[in-house]
Amino acid sequence: MFNSFSYYTPTKVLFGTDTEKQTGQYVNAFGGTRVLILYGSNRIARSGLLSTIKTSLSEAGILSVELGGVIPNPHLSLVREAIDIGKANRIDFVLAVGGGSVIDTAKAVAYGLAEDMDVWELYEHKRTAKACLPVGTVLTIAAAGSEMSNSSVITNEVTKEKRSYNDDLSRPKFAIMNPILTLGLPDWQTMSGCADMMMHTMERYFSNNGHLELTDELSEGLLRTVMKNALILHEHPDNLDARAEVMWASSLAHNNLTGCGNDGGDFCSHLLEHELGGFFDVTHGAGLTAIWGSWARYVYKNCLDRFVRYAENVMGIAPQPSPETTALLGI
Repeated sequence: MFNSFSYYTPTKVLFGTDTEKQTGQYVNAFGGTRVLILYGSNRIARSGLLSTIKTSLSEAGILSVELGGVIPNPHLSLVREAIDIGKANRIDFVLAVGGGSVIDTAKAVAYGLAEDMDVWELYEHKRTAKACLPVGTVLTIAAAGSEMSNSSVITNEVTKEKRSYNDDLSRPKFAIMNPILTLGLPDWQTMSGCADMMMHTMERYFSNNGHLELTDELSEGLLRTVMKNALILHEHPDNLDARAEVMWASSLAHNNLTGCGNDGGDFCSHLLEHELGGFFDVTHGAGLTAIWGSWARYVYKNCLDRFVRYAENVMGIAPQPSPETTALLGI
């Protein structure tokens, strides 16, 4: 039996070569006049991408200030620093240039600029957001899917708590995706990203509470596509077709398309990994791969039909003498 669902995906996607040159046009279209640009490493500046974006904003008559230094498992302290910069500069739009950590930071900053509050209270689930500044993204890492999701994850480095907050208010207004911008990523980051997008799909797929055949087929096709292209990128990291495949997969894996008609999953592996990330600064995708097999072997008998289907349709396991053997081989 299926579940009722509401599917909301307001993010405008610009996918292709040189789309980053349209950043100013799209910030302008969504009302931005004073932009805070957030990014991570100096790779964004060295590659010329930051300059291209600033030029595009300037040509559209948009003022911009910038803050770099966002790291994986992004820290609350930088979120607070960015909020202070945003208030001082009367920022009305937050632009993330990077991957999931930068986009998650941008969402947290946008919450903090829209309301007078301690933004960490959202991630502690002590309050619910009432407003959020508009957020836009220029994606440079295919992984988290934050460019189309309502989710953000922030780490309080003092308390070692890594916590998420989900709210449709923070869904990005636009996502600029140029697969060329992911060239040069270390293999570790590319592979960890592929693991993360697979897990976003699998967390929703393994459920006892309702399914739609079309959603299952979409999920299985997405997983096979990511596995195929991850192997290509491991051997040929400059293969642009493979980079395009995983970049689009990362967005579809976490914009809740694969949750339509099922119960959305319990995201148990993600919650467990958040604790590892908070305490040990684990790369998110890698942490998920360390956890998932143990979780799966613990629960598979309670969801046996799903694990058999996964083994056969995703992992290509031939039917075995017993469903349990098939499931375990798939895991």
